[in-house]
Amino acid sequence: MDFIQDNLLTVTVFFPLLAAFIILLLPEDEKTLIRRLTLALSLIPLALVMVMWFNYDRAAADLQFVVQADWFPAIGSSFHMGIDGISLPMFLLTAILTPLSILASFGIENRVKMFMFLFLVMETAMLGLFAAFDLIIFFIFWEFGLIPMYFLIKLWGGADRDYASFKFFVYTMAGSLGLLLSIQVMGLATGTFDIIELMDKWVALDGGTLAGTGLSVSLVKNVAFWAFMLAFAIKIPIWPFHTWLPDAHTQAPTAGSMILAGVLLKLGAYGFLRLVIPLFPEQAHTAAFVLAWLGMLSIVMGGFAAFGQWDFKRLVAYSSINHMGFVVLGIAVYAYVAGLPGSSEALTNDAILATSGAVFQMFNHGLSAAAMFFLVGVIYERAHTRDLRRFGGIWTILPVYGAILIFTSLASLGLPCLNGFVSEFMVVRGSWNVFTVQLALSMVGLLMTGAYILKGLGTVLHGPTKKEWLGLKDMTLREHLVIWPLMGLMLSLGIWPQWLVVFINDTVTKILG
Repeated sequence: MDFIQDNLLTVTVFFPLLAAFIILLLPEDEKTLIRRLTLALSLIPLALVMVMWFNYDRAAADLQFVVQADWFPAIGSSFHMGIDGISLPMFLLTAILTPLSILASFGIENRVKMFMFLFLVMETAMLGLFAAFDLIIFFIFWEFGLIPMYFLIKLWGGADRDYASFKFFVYTMAGSLGLLLSIQVMGLATGTFDIIELMDKWVALDGGTLAGTGLSVSLVKNVAFWAFMLAFAIKIPIWPFHTWLPDAHTQAPTAGSMILAGVLLKLGAYGFLRLVIPLFPEQAHTAAFVLAWLGMLSIVMGGFAAFGQWDFKRLVAYSSINHMGFVVLGIAVYAYVAGLPGSSEALTNDAILATSGAVFQMFNHGLSAAAMFFLVGVIYERAHTRDLRRFGGIWTILPVYGAILIFTSLASLGLPCLNGFVSEFMVVRGSWNVFTVQLALSMVGLLMTGAYILKGLGTVLHGPTKKEWLGLKDMTLREHLVIWPLMGLMLSLGIWPQWLVVFINDTVTKILG
């Protein structure tokens, strides 16, 4: 047990990086070997995460599998990592989607070795960020994950990949600059970058001027807060910082879109939960109404924008903004209550429900969005178009594909007994007493969710069967191996969500209770 506690987290985070360098040693022309070995190696982190899952102490519900070692003592930075009930589901999501995305990319023929290398490097970056409890380590992993996705879009993307990859890079870097400056200021002010210590030292700073700067503590805290807000708002992305997302999704290869929507969008929401609200409780409380309005606008505007698309992939891309709006709304409730001294028991319970729902929605959206982007890729590989107006009657030609697309779309819609319903209901119920107006207005976006889902299904599957699609072949075994695990998880979380929610709820209750 001591060995597991001391080493498992480090091995889990850095094994994909080791696997990436193993793949680099293989000959470029051994494409089949590269694909199969990459897939096999990507399953090992999943096995390690399952070991962590079954060894996690729910009763404690605190930071576990902690690793802390001297790294840069001169500036007060250490190699500090650990997981709790918020980061553990994100670990599981990353470990599930990475091998499935790799399997989905077996059709890639160009620069196969580099493609697989970048995917494994990105997995280490994502896992490392979810485990980081030092701001410098957090920022390193934050930036580390940007580079592989940039090259995945740049080298394997569509016709406008240069524009999309550049826009993705510039938007993310714009947020990162303020984040880095704020992290440096926080370290200078407190003498540490350790997130646990900062929750005491940084939050306790009040009044006077910041040593060595002559600036008031209040001003610095407010500037740092909005810098953090901007960086994570771009990454989610929250409306109106979303414009990079449809372009990146549309041009990215299928596997890139799966991991971008499934995991990378969650990094911004995770940043709010792990850093913004715990380190800036007063500022977060003040800005909670701003977050709630932006969350509502993301739900509504994302829904309308998705309904207006005729490119199947852009429709799914805008749907991510719509669904992530519920995550933002849940985070807004957390921000409001966390910075409110002496909140009532009823209000605290609402915050626990909304926050747990937000984390659960992050997991659920990761599954459904990855599945939807994969299914768009499946039809694109056969028809070589994503124009919804060119489809019609596909269900009679591809009956299995049609049934799977309906199932996945309904999970995204939030049909009861499927995963999306549970998490969105938790956020709605937890937000009702806190942000009633914003929640009521967001129901317009929920209506549009049904509209764009039915539009997508109707134009692709129904209507007269066009002759040009009569020769399309139904899904292959490899494609079934990608989609069925996702469908199984969606169904299990819709029928019995407790197997995941209990881990989230225990930690959120401990934080807020």
